[in-house]
Amino acid sequence: MANVLINVPKKARKGDLIEIKTLILHPMETGFRAGTNGRLIPRNIIERFTATWNGVEIFDMKLSPAIAANPFVSFFAVARESGRIALRWSGDQDFRVEESVAIDVE
Repeated sequence: MANVLINVPKKARKGDLIEIKTLILHPMETGFRAGTNGRLIPRNIIERFTATWNGVEIFDMKLSPAIAANPFVSFFAVARESGRIALRWSGDQDFRVEESVAIDVE
């Protein structure tokens, strides 16, 4: 299981533009680097990151081997209704992480 940090305001006014920040701890191995034994370390990257607000997609990002380890992602969304923001990461070696946070829109 991966460690995830999420920064989302707990409350927002309807129509406000809010910033959503995430950081996930992940090695992001390209598959091109040799280990101490001289053999290539198997590729292990996060391939996709998505965010939904009450089930409606608000952000979608495809990642590549050029992304650094422990990717930080920041994006903006318009606060329209209270609910849950679900964040999903998926990648090589059946990597899947999902976290969600609640937000109250007044």
